[in-house]
Amino acid sequence: DKVYLGPPRLFQELQDLQKDLAVVEQITLLVSTLHGTYQNLNMTVAQDWCLALQRMMKVKEEEIHSANKCRLRLLLPGKPDKSGRPISVMVVFITPNPLSKISWVNRLHLAKIGLREENQPGWLCPDEDKKSKAPFWCPILSCHIPAFSKALDLQLGAAVHNPVHSSLLGFSAVSTSLPQGFLWVGGGQEGAGGQVEIFSLNRSVPRTVKSFPVPAPVLCMEFIPEPHPEDPAEPGMAPDPAPNPPHPTVCLGLQDGSLLVYGSVDSGTPCLLSCKIPGMLPILCLQHSPEFLFAGLQDGSVAAFPRNSEGLWDADSPPRLLRVGSGPVRALLALEESLWASSDNVVTVLGTAELRSQARFEAHPEAAVTRMVRAGSGVWMAFAAGASIRLFHTETLEHLQEINVATRTTLLLPGQKLVRVTSLLLCQGSLWVGTDLGIIVLLPVPRLEGIPKITGKGMVSLNGHAGPVQFLALALSTLAPDALRAEQDEDEEGEEEKSPDPEGLPPREMRKKGILLQYRLRSTSHLPGQLLSVREAPPGTPGHAEEDGSIYELADDPDVWVRSRPCSRDSPRKEISSVAIVSGGRGYRDFRAESARHSGAADSSLLIWQLPLAL
Repeated sequence: DKVYLGPPRLFQELQDLQKDLAVVEQITLLVSTLHGTYQNLNMTVAQDWCLALQRMMKVKEEEIHSANKCRLRLLLPGKPDKSGRPISVMVVFITPNPLSKISWVNRLHLAKIGLREENQPGWLCPDEDKKSKAPFWCPILSCHIPAFSKALDLQLGAAVHNPVHSSLLGFSAVSTSLPQGFLWVGGGQEGAGGQVEIFSLNRSVPRTVKSFPVPAPVLCMEFIPEPHPEDPAEPGMAPDPAPNPPHPTVCLGLQDGSLLVYGSVDSGTPCLLSCKIPGMLPILCLQHSPEFLFAGLQDGSVAAFPRNSEGLWDADSPPRLLRVGSGPVRALLALEESLWASSDNVVTVLGTAELRSQARFEAHPEAAVTRMVRAGSGVWMAFAAGASIRLFHTETLEHLQEINVATRTTLLLPGQKLVRVTSLLLCQGSLWVGTDLGIIVLLPVPRLEGIPKITGKGMVSLNGHAGPVQFLALALSTLAPDALRAEQDEDEEGEEEKSPDPEGLPPREMRKKGILLQYRLRSTSHLPGQLLSVREAPPGTPGHAEEDGSIYELADDPDVWVRSRPCSRDSPRKEISSVAIVSGGRGYRDFRAESARHSGAADSSLLIWQLPLAL
């Protein structure tokens, strides 16, 4: 009943507990004046009453906090009154847990965005009946915004997402905002300097929070998260912490061969490291492993920067250069113990431990490899020429599948048959393919860890760019644990071992009549003095001793004591992921109109698609 009565009832119960505590404190003062010594009426017992009430007040506060996270309030339009004024009706729903509320509000938010003109429909789904009705689970175009705050003719280079949990973000805002953190966007102008724009995603529409110039155009970016401590070798043994653990950083590769490493936005985005590649060769791509930062260079080499004692990359000494071919290294892909590097149409597999070539294979008869993304046990590749993407096995290096994207793009532009793939991204069982026509294709990929062959027809976005899709970036963050904390979480916490003391756990029908007011004191038989009772103690009563209250805690019902629940590392929770896809290119193009409307064709812009929360 307390759940449905809502927080007002809980607030009243909290006030009652506060009043009771004041009364019990007065009783404690009176007990201290007793002349006799009694087992069950003394200062130890009275102080235990006070501790128990304080603990119950804390639990009640947590119940109020949890109830607010489970309450849905909807304002619905009602019938006008007699004077014709509109009347609204407030409807309140109580969800089983905070996760249900977050998921429901998130779906409602996406449904409202889905009603906008650009999402009616937003995707073309070819089928046998030639219909084009997109299902509800399609990515929803959340917004399209200029990539740079200043009106500069800059070409986009790359973008990365730096996930940062915002403690100031409200509970409801978590359901409707984009993945928490900051989106870094870099670009520049040929023969001129570069520019970096940082957007805050802690809301439904991105907001520019910082913009600064760099010496040359930004060609690539890499976000390097804070490393997670490895599992200890022996159970119960914690690993030794690193003397200077590195914080999350964002690395930029510039056209003039500069490598810049910046700290996070919340620390003021300081430039932590700056160095130049020997020969000032353009840095075309970046990838990192736990031990190295790899840079693909214009001359067919891969530069490897090891970590220094401070956790950053060692720029004091020249990097180790690994020759992989004669053409530019346009794509790097880090796997568990290897690095794939492309030069022209050949891919070289390097061991990340010894930094030596393990294998080489030809990915295409002629065209150079420009993009590589991993999907399960395979790697999808895009090329500098042609509309095909190819799938290769990560272990056998066997060519498994080839898909021609042009068959999808002709649905929007029937007369345009020359198509080139410019970007690739894998997210939640879908392969995003960007083309030089500004069209984005979505292909289904099996989510199981196996051979990720494409079997479905996929979808084509009716929202795109007026020029080539320069990049596709993933924005991913997990919801803060505090936002998902519920009062009742019995399913995930597992079976709880109750206290072995049967007297401390009265039957449920008895507990409804009253609460056993005790904290650490499980029995008074061990205390000095006579038993203050009209009945004599039964013979053979076991002498209980005072127990350590730290191993006990209250269950969902304040009058039930249970053994301490396992901590989070003993019972792992499912992560709740917030996901968005960002595409960058020239302008915005609506492919639904027959004339394909253009908007800001000369300016670089970002298109952001939002996906439902991944539960």
